[in-house]
Amino acid sequence: MLHSYPVTISSTCHIRRRNIITAASTPAQQPPSQKPSKPKSTSQESHMMNESKKRSRQWRVFDALEDIMNTRIDPSGLRDFWDPEYTLFHGNFAPVDELPPTECEVINEGALPPCLEGAYIRNGANPRSHPVGPYHIIDGDGMLHCIRIRGGKATLCSRYVRTNKYVAEEQAGTNLTPRLGSSITGPVVGSMARFLLSVAKMLAWRFDLRAGVGTANTNIATLGDNKLYALHEFDLPYQIKVTTEGDIETVGRRDDDFGNGVNMTAHPKLDPDTGEVFAFRYFMIPPFLTYFWFDAQGNKQSDVPIFSVKKPSIMHDFALTKKYAIFPNNQIGLLLTGRSAMGFDSEKVPQLGVIPRYAEDGNATRWFDVPGLNILHTVNGWDEEGNNGEEYVVVIALNILSIEHGIERIDLLHESMEMVKINLGNGTVTRQPLSAKNLEYGVVNPAYTAKKSRYVYAGVLSDKGPPGVRGIVKLDVAMAERDDTVADCTTASRMYGPGCYGGPISFVACEPKDLNAAEDDGYLVSYIHDEIKGESGFIVMDTKSTSLDIVASVKLPQRVPYGFHGLFIRDDDLDLHKI
Repeated sequence: MLHSYPVTISSTCHIRRRNIITAASTPAQQPPSQKPSKPKSTSQESHMMNESKKRSRQWRVFDALEDIMNTRIDPSGLRDFWDPEYTLFHGNFAPVDELPPTECEVINEGALPPCLEGAYIRNGANPRSHPVGPYHIIDGDGMLHCIRIRGGKATLCSRYVRTNKYVAEEQAGTNLTPRLGSSITGPVVGSMARFLLSVAKMLAWRFDLRAGVGTANTNIATLGDNKLYALHEFDLPYQIKVTTEGDIETVGRRDDDFGNGVNMTAHPKLDPDTGEVFAFRYFMIPPFLTYFWFDAQGNKQSDVPIFSVKKPSIMHDFALTKKYAIFPNNQIGLLLTGRSAMGFDSEKVPQLGVIPRYAEDGNATRWFDVPGLNILHTVNGWDEEGNNGEEYVVVIALNILSIEHGIERIDLLHESMEMVKINLGNGTVTRQPLSAKNLEYGVVNPAYTAKKSRYVYAGVLSDKGPPGVRGIVKLDVAMAERDDTVADCTTASRMYGPGCYGGPISFVACEPKDLNAAEDDGYLVSYIHDEIKGESGFIVMDTKSTSLDIVASVKLPQRVPYGFHGLFIRDDDLDLHKI
């Protein structure tokens, strides 16, 4: 069942807004009229006035408590990377207003390739109100930036995902729910104090926790049912649709077939050959990891709890093959020390868990110790057979070398692309670096998901850390397979130049229905921003050229902030998503 949340405001609630910094597409809410349309009895008017005063007093108390927390209980929370003044107004991290479908005026470099007829949608955090206290860049409200391409012309639209959190806070005019990124990563005392204050706010507002607290700000995916969903790993999926005009609408939250589950990964895996989608959730109480999948019609199958995970851990992503699902259990987990509620556990040994793809029992999971391997994002996985019949699972993934900075200072992250091979017979694990560059947001041709792929494309991280990248590389995995002494498999690259930064990329095949097409016959698409000119663009890069030549670019009518993951949908598929 999809739950949608109409925007209404009770006429009895007179609560001041706190530093609203972006505008929603819905008209600004006006203070309730002082002259009701229908006469009310003196007792009714008195009751309404008393309720209004009570609410106003409550919010003044909440504001005062929040100020005390930021100045006395946890003043260290406003160090650079957690200070909203730094993270929100540092170049292109600043939020933007919503934008209705708007034609893009200038197309440079050349014509848009015909295979790009469709829509590219990228998700990201775009806080609607100015945070009070520490703010992590993963905490903002989800905003979708969609460039719709038809007949060689492009329009851009930017819309918030109308989550339960978004609608409730729009009505309240203030932040209600905990900012999950900053809540679990700061000092325990400050984190607990902020969490309890948020609980008090939600109770005062009668916030419906059953409808979720997530931001839907991380990714866009389909779940096998020909519908699009905005995803956030602390909530369930929100269905969205793209209209004929290129606008984006929130349909509602999918919550009817998840049982007691309240969240799902933002990185489900679609097998292009079967149409099935595989996913999981991690949680702070047992079971800490639960695996599940959707059939080709989008029907969710039964949960498979994996009780062999003994402690809560950040499991942001996983890998899929034709036979197995692979889960990285890294060193970022729940600590509850004085310094941090969630952070780097130096005593933990990272592991990879391998479970049969269609397992019905979590006890089928096998765990392999892999010291020094801390995976946030995977790129691809496949099965291999050795010369003597050995069974292998291969995973291409990004290893966080500076895992101690995994949450608190993601601007200091360094991630290395690796090929990890697990011998399922004798349990040995071998690793081979594919590049020593600081990379993120790796992708392959989506037609090769869960099967052997030769080429990997990834962003070169900037000194700002993710999500901003300063260029793109193409890696040839075959180079490492031919010679295990090769330290860097880069076969093509493009740097964006001074002051220019991009974000995640998507691969678009030139001829997706041609079974004989080369794996790398396609284009990479992404948003890019020139911080010197203050302009954003959409670029199309030729994946076969050694310099990833830009074959077309679009000047956008509004800035697109740095964000997270996206998806390209062809016109043929887009028609299926219009409900």
